[in-house]
Amino acid sequence: MANPQQTDAATPTFNEFPPTPYEEWRKAIDKILKGAPFEKRLITKTYEDIDLQPMYRQEDIEGLPHLDSLPGFAPYLRGTTPLGYVTHSWDVAQELPYATPAVFNAALRTDLERGQNAVNLVLDRPTLSGIDADQAEADDVGRGGLSVSSVADLAQALAGVDLEKTPVYIQASTSALTVTALLAALVQQQGKALDKVRGAIGMDPLGQLARDGRLPRDLEGIYDVMAQLTAWAKAKAPQLQTITVQGSPYHNGGASATQELAFMLATGVEYLRAMQARGLSVNDAAPRFRFALSIGSNFFMEIARLRAARLLWAKIVQAFGGDEAAQKMSLHARTSAWNQTVYDPHVNLLRATTEAFSGAVGGCDSLHISPFDELLRVPDEFSRRVARNTHTVLREESHITRTVDPAGGSWYVENLTDSVARKTWGIFQEVEKQGGMTKALSAGWPQAQVADTAAKRAANIAKRKDIFVGTNMYPNLKETRIEPTPTDAWAVQTERATALNDFRKTATGQKQAALDTLAKAGANGVDAAIQAALAGATLGEIAQAARSNAKPGPTLKPIHAQRGAQAFEALRQTAENYVARTGLRPMVFLANMGPLTQHKARADFVTAFLGVGGFETTYPEGFKTPDEAADAALASQAKAVVICSTDATYPDIVPALVAKLKKANPELLVLLAGYPTDQVDALKAAGVDDFIHLAANCQNLLTMLQKKMGVAQ
Repeated sequence: MANPQQTDAATPTFNEFPPTPYEEWRKAIDKILKGAPFEKRLITKTYEDIDLQPMYRQEDIEGLPHLDSLPGFAPYLRGTTPLGYVTHSWDVAQELPYATPAVFNAALRTDLERGQNAVNLVLDRPTLSGIDADQAEADDVGRGGLSVSSVADLAQALAGVDLEKTPVYIQASTSALTVTALLAALVQQQGKALDKVRGAIGMDPLGQLARDGRLPRDLEGIYDVMAQLTAWAKAKAPQLQTITVQGSPYHNGGASATQELAFMLATGVEYLRAMQARGLSVNDAAPRFRFALSIGSNFFMEIARLRAARLLWAKIVQAFGGDEAAQKMSLHARTSAWNQTVYDPHVNLLRATTEAFSGAVGGCDSLHISPFDELLRVPDEFSRRVARNTHTVLREESHITRTVDPAGGSWYVENLTDSVARKTWGIFQEVEKQGGMTKALSAGWPQAQVADTAAKRAANIAKRKDIFVGTNMYPNLKETRIEPTPTDAWAVQTERATALNDFRKTATGQKQAALDTLAKAGANGVDAAIQAALAGATLGEIAQAARSNAKPGPTLKPIHAQRGAQAFEALRQTAENYVARTGLRPMVFLANMGPLTQHKARADFVTAFLGVGGFETTYPEGFKTPDEAADAALASQAKAVVICSTDATYPDIVPALVAKLKKANPELLVLLAGYPTDQVDALKAAGVDDFIHLAANCQNLLTMLQKKMGVAQ
């Protein structure tokens, strides 16, 4: 252990080592590359149009405008509080996608006793649409979230939760008025103080419009309600946020990190303008915002993005005339749904962990970490526990909460933060040139931008430049699949309808009068909605009264939600269906030629390549002659053969081998391992149908094989 009294002269400072100029580093690297282009081999291109360098130096951060910023001070790049997580860690805000209040509550109470410290309530589609469960389509009730139709439902869902101590975040979108009314009524019924309730019941109509392509009513009317809720919260529930800006519609469509952030900022600006137009100051409106983004897999890019988000939002609010308190950004993060996979789902644990780490290092205020089985079923207690405990490991074992802005000062992260901010700002300005986010969405510009990036991602995934372990690379054909949990939609709706019928019987004689008042309430709509809820009105009845004079909502082209691995998952599922029909896995014969050293590397590569599509291979020892290989291949009755050897031996092997195979079975598919560019034309002329190699389009080639081999129906 070092002596605390030792002199400065004995303390290592690294000044003992002479600085190495960049030019010397570059010469050493060029020598290692042996003539290969530096830009192609060591500079990483990203979907954000930012080139990542192999090395960053102090010179790379000189002159950056944000370097003097401090944690807790505008522009809040390094966090909105001086001590960050040291004084208050992020909220553990796990989503619980359970359909009925009783089941939701059981899971919530279990998790609140074991590390979760915030309620993150995801609602089903009927609730988000303002439709009571007994009036909705059975398949929609409980789908994707909790079914809430009354104060009693909310009371049951939140039973045992101290609403004055536990923050409640509800993703309510255009049903925010009705959900707020139910929550406020519940708080009053419990004798709690509204001004002590912390959390968010956020409206995000543009996010909903981008995701669904439609809104239940006109946008101006929605903004009227947003302004009413915001003014009401300022007066009566000052710790409750009312405006949410979701990035998930763009992220789940395949957007880049900068596109998602830019569209979120443009949405926030539109909401600020709408609130100002309705008499709210920026200092009243901005603190009611909560931004919620999805964290992708590019670790440092995501850290930089969270830092850049706070910087840019502070810049925007300042431009609106907001004070430093109003410039603070409230930032929720969730791990990516786009990155998750159905096959080898335990790899999702690793994906979610690195994404969560990015969110924590970047300084999010609340965080949801997806359970590894989120795509396959309603998460069980085990998968919830693993996801929840990941928060604990990051906080308690990684010591993130003992450091303020741990990435601050890194030449790489600081340079990348500046690059992300600049690229994001450029996209944001393009939206502004089009007249704002609503007009841009109506013109289809964000949709086109996201689709373009999604297409680039898809091309790289198809060629396995972007890798999903267990899906388009390193597949495990022997994995035991996690079976999806079947949901009895009819039983769920029946249960919900029965509960709602019982609740309707408890309504007071003032219910209809309260609903009539709400229909005419105008600017007093929030208080009128609360009174209707207290009188026993249901969510659907409150929504109908509040929208009684509403105009039809806009429609436009939505952003198609997808996941990166879906195309390869479809290939695997096609192969699984074939196994179910025939009892056999689709088989490809490897014509391995010569000794092990001659064929093994390519035979192993081909086996893994084909496994991605659910194919198994017959992997014999090396054959001495083309005749031997052809006889064995034909005897196997395989519908496809891959010749595995070296480029140097192919001219002597392939013509005779292919000729014998094709003569015996003209329909037989013959492929070659590798792509010897100087031989391709001759090999095709000899009868080779295709080539399996590193640069091949794996998705297209496997799709072709499945079709021609009769695997796909």
